[in-house]
Amino acid sequence: MQESDLDWALGWLAQDKKHYIDGDWIAGAGADWSVKNPATGETLCRIALADKDQIEASAVAANRCHQSEAWSRKTARKARADQLLAIARLIRENVTRLALLESLANGKTYLEAVNDDIYTCAEIFEYYAGWTDKFYGEVSPVEDGFLNFTTKDPVGVCALIAPWNYPLYQASLKIAPALAMGNSVVMKPSEYTPLATLHLFELIDRQMDLPKGLLNLVLCDGEAANQLTISRNVHKVSFTGSTGVGRRIVQNSGASNLKSVTLELGGKSPCVFFDDTANLDAAIERAFYVMFSQKGEKCSEPTRFLIQKGIYDYVLEKLVARAEAVTCGDPLLSSTQQGAQCNEAQFKRILNYIEIGKTEAELVAGGHADTSGENGKGLFIRPTIFSNVPDTARIAQEEIFGPVLSCTPFATADEAVRIANGTSYGLAAGVYTGNVSLAHRIAERLDAGMVFVNRYGCYGLSAPFGGFKESGWGKEMAIHSLSSYTRSKSTWIYYGDA
Repeated sequence: MQESDLDWALGWLAQDKKHYIDGDWIAGAGADWSVKNPATGETLCRIALADKDQIEASAVAANRCHQSEAWSRKTARKARADQLLAIARLIRENVTRLALLESLANGKTYLEAVNDDIYTCAEIFEYYAGWTDKFYGEVSPVEDGFLNFTTKDPVGVCALIAPWNYPLYQASLKIAPALAMGNSVVMKPSEYTPLATLHLFELIDRQMDLPKGLLNLVLCDGEAANQLTISRNVHKVSFTGSTGVGRRIVQNSGASNLKSVTLELGGKSPCVFFDDTANLDAAIERAFYVMFSQKGEKCSEPTRFLIQKGIYDYVLEKLVARAEAVTCGDPLLSSTQQGAQCNEAQFKRILNYIEIGKTEAELVAGGHADTSGENGKGLFIRPTIFSNVPDTARIAQEEIFGPVLSCTPFATADEAVRIANGTSYGLAAGVYTGNVSLAHRIAERLDAGMVFVNRYGCYGLSAPFGGFKESGWGKEMAIHSLSSYTRSKSTWIYYGDA
């Protein structure tokens, strides 16, 4: 990042922020909202949010585009792919500015925004550009005199609701497959972190020629966004966020037009360390990094370390030393290892869980806000570790979504599996062991949508992302996400004698 990028950001933030509806930039008619920098408490910009009528207008515009078939049928698949590749190029050409906007609003470090988020956003659009002509139906074996074939039709208008922890990354994971399969889009970023997504839409509007109404962007709070989940002009909702909101979306789908729903929800993921783990120090380092990077604001992070008794004290000692060495501070500095929690509500929620944890287990690291120096102006929390956490404790059962780790000893593999599976979530799980047979047996028994063996946190666009139980419905990434953005149509042709 250069000084000129920061100067540009300050100038951009001073400009009016509008909503992109039906190809036009429209001022919001709703409440006034302040986007704040969680590292300093300063207001970055103010936005007049969209009201329910404007949100419905965006859905109407998207449906009009869908009904016109301007994108789904009148735009060739090769041309559709080219447009997705063009969006990827825009992202690559503006990586530093998009990452800066992400860091300023979210509180994550600038380096995390660049390396973990923005470059991957470009890769997402490139990946799904390749799927525009490769996801199709089949011919079914039926009786003589008949031909049956299936086609993959666009589902229609997709309302895409992204969270505040990976703002542009999550938006890209939804927009790219939706467009690749021929759908139109209403994008709703979090009101806490709308900046990078807003700027990308500005770049797209300025430099690309897309059908009117294909892409829409509304900036609003969660309550107003409820309109998207009840609108009959919306045919699908893809939501990433809390399990509670996910339940409400399902209810709204049933009460309206039975729109399809994809939900990527909460997690309380375990990471199991067996005493035969090869290169234990490297395993500890990797698991610690995945747990505490991005300030612990990740749904798939391993928030529960289950450690076999023979290595428990050693692992805990290494974790505590690592936690105490972390530097919290200005997210724009390369020396900073942990930024600020995204917003005040989340900051207070995490601190409240820490207080609960102090009554349930032994606090061995952190456990408080970091108010040293300039950090006192922001929302910083020290990496926190609890030891000897009962598997029934609230901090072991409920999603905290912050830099709070629970460590629990276990004796046998059966005990480890029981504890690992003993929550309402089933997003991810990790296993460290030098015994390949044990690794397979444990992985098979873990009730999680993703299992990482000997390296927690392996992600790739060609592999599905998603969980079991109350961690959600459906998958994101890979070919698996495409089914949720299409409808399978079965067509019969009779060519026998009349």
